[in-house]
Amino acid sequence: MHCRYADPMGDTPQFFDELTRPDGQPRSPYDDYAHWFGQEDIGRLRRKSLEAETFFRRTGITFNVYGQQEADERLIPFDVVPRVLSAREWGRLTKGIEQRVRAINAFLYDLYHRQEILRAGRVPRELIAQNDAFLPQMIGVTPPGNVYTHIVGVDLVRTGEDQFYVLEDNARTPSGVSYMLENRETMLQMFPELFSRIKVKPVQDYPLRLSRSLCACGPPVTSGRPVIAVLTPGIHNAAYFEHSFLADHMGAELVEGHDLRVVDGRIAMRTTRGYKAIDVLYRRVDDDYLDPLNFNADSVLGVPGIMDVYRAGGITIANAPGTGIADDKAIYSYMPDIVEFYTGEKALLENVPTHRCAEVESLSYVLDNLADLVVKEVHGSGGYGMLVGPAASKKELSDFRAKLTAKPDKYIAQPTLALSTVPILTKAGLAPRHVDLRPFVLVSPNKIDITPGGLTRVALKKGSLVVNSSQGGGTKDTWVLED
Repeated sequence: MHCRYADPMGDTPQFFDELTRPDGQPRSPYDDYAHWFGQEDIGRLRRKSLEAETFFRRTGITFNVYGQQEADERLIPFDVVPRVLSAREWGRLTKGIEQRVRAINAFLYDLYHRQEILRAGRVPRELIAQNDAFLPQMIGVTPPGNVYTHIVGVDLVRTGEDQFYVLEDNARTPSGVSYMLENRETMLQMFPELFSRIKVKPVQDYPLRLSRSLCACGPPVTSGRPVIAVLTPGIHNAAYFEHSFLADHMGAELVEGHDLRVVDGRIAMRTTRGYKAIDVLYRRVDDDYLDPLNFNADSVLGVPGIMDVYRAGGITIANAPGTGIADDKAIYSYMPDIVEFYTGEKALLENVPTHRCAEVESLSYVLDNLADLVVKEVHGSGGYGMLVGPAASKKELSDFRAKLTAKPDKYIAQPTLALSTVPILTKAGLAPRHVDLRPFVLVSPNKIDITPGGLTRVALKKGSLVVNSSQGGGTKDTWVLED
């Protein structure tokens, strides 16, 4: 054994560990890495870990935590031990991801047109009609190339050798891809010898692939190479680093709402030579703030009139307005039906069993079993507003029981999954920690492009199941091995 845990999770493993087999030997995807690690000086690896932190701080790779009185801007923790997936494991995942993303796009087209799935009773009509994420302004609107979700982040968790679950779909403005890219760049700089001996699929060309995919989604009025811009809410947004990073690496302009206006039926950005028409706007602004003439009248982040230009075919907005209905956590529970309805196939990737608290029987079950469940806000994100029952105190359980009773339609509940563990580097050596995975998917009219790997988020606290950076989690490089 070249690579073993100095700080195991416990004497009787309850979780599938991606590094080791039950006999303590490394699983085959980790064979080469384990052999390399066994020859390394642990002190050198710890120094490399500190170097990585310095690199991230110098580069400005931070995120903001809302609701904090101080230290709002934080460095995202990075672990130097990669997560390794075999080509076989990745091939199985990509088939399921592609099937799911195709179904999501078909679902969105149907919802904003004939609503066949509602007529068939496969999804309750009231779940759509009463949902703030459904935009009546999009009814009858067909985006260029029929693409609604140009960029998708599918959150996956693993519970066994061949058992993966979709935890949630991110179809609005999924973030985290800049961390995926910087994690790989950091590993390449610190451990070039590793990449010489282990053949890992590259991710560094993601910005080029993103640019090509967005260009393929240009509106009919496009003349020549499409002009792309990234719309950011500004420097105070939690993901501003990523907005700037992607614009820079795509060779696109980074713009804010005040930089844009309607000119001759097009959305144009201010330049030193006057206003220049934009073909594709990769927006990182939520629907409600996108157009004060159509949505929130108080918004200063969006562009007055952009929805009128969009409906007239004068610009592509990525992702399309109204996509949020597809990643709503109440809709999530119907995804197996949605996949089957639009593809004619059973879902290749399973959903986590989900209790809809808006339903009387489900609410009763959840209240009776709250200490064993994970409860999430239907519109929540980033780990905020959720309860992890097994880790909650009596007071937290009591407080959350009151929230559920008062507004049950705001929540869904799921069993606590035995998430897989992967190794991280600690002061004592290697230790197992729970992880999830967010692969990034690019959708254009004729292609679905899935970047090999994605963002692995890791719970750095022993025993914790919460991987979100806002809740103390970190990230690590994700390796998909060549065949």
